[in-house]
Amino acid sequence: MQQWSDASTLKSIPNPSKAGYEIKVKSSEVTFLGVKNQPDFADLYLTFYPKDKVIELKSLKFYLQQFRDKILSYERLINVIYDDLMTSYAPARLRIVMVFNPRGGISSKHTIS
Repeated sequence: MQQWSDASTLKSIPNPSKAGYEIKVKSSEVTFLGVKNQPDFADLYLTFYPKDKVIELKSLKFYLQQFRDKILSYERLINVIYDDLMTSYAPARLRIVMVFNPRGGISSKHTIS
């Protein structure tokens, strides 16, 4: 089975509260190689409902940077990120929206939750 990512870069901090709340994160720095081996770009929107752990944002940035040289389809990329975040943080709920923008005027939006 192909290794699509290295989730070991994802770090966490203890959740400071047991109350229910959500964390919203936006990253416009997602770059990767599309299936045509051409640079692709995406905006990532996370809505994260923590249990015991909270995302350490600097590690999320490093995690996302690993995709710059990887050839992935849009669908594969959003699923890899979703699976890695669910495994690393075990949140109560996670919603990911990615808006893909392959420099050429066409955009595509994918959501997983």
